[in-house]
Amino acid sequence: MKKFILFVLISSLSLMASEIEIKDAYVRASPPGIPNTAAFMEIINHTNKDISLIKVNTAISKAAELHTHDMKDGIMKMYQVPEIVIAAKGKTVLKPGGFHIMIIGLNQALKEDQKVTLEMGFSNEESITIEMPIKSVMNGMMHKGMNHDEHMKHMNHNQ
Repeated sequence: MKKFILFVLISSLSLMASEIEIKDAYVRASPPGIPNTAAFMEIINHTNKDISLIKVNTAISKAAELHTHDMKDGIMKMYQVPEIVIAAKGKTVLKPGGFHIMIIGLNQALKEDQKVTLEMGFSNEESITIEMPIKSVMNGMMHKGMNHDEHMKHMNHNQ
């Protein structure tokens, strides 16, 4: 009985060890000649306070930035944001056409079935390092208001 109680206690502690949970994370594969890509995921906040993703680091590129998309003058435009807020007891989904992590200046093309590592820093001073699979370029490529050619132009932007 004591072993069972100890197991339950240890299991409970490990579940609550992190205030932030990352699910369904992946990086989009990059075709040869395309220097940029993006990372997508679901970020869940288990606390009673809003927490923001404020920085991302990776060894696979020159830079990693937080981005989003908005319709402006009938055109979908992508731009950098200083933070991505995850509401208290809520979640924020990073997805094509919305918030995402833009990975700029890749050191090499990323191929499907490889893995990459990102280190994410949050406003609560928590840092999470996650290994993410690389998925096909066409996964989620087509989204509302942007065809393939337009999306590739956005993927190829330099700031």
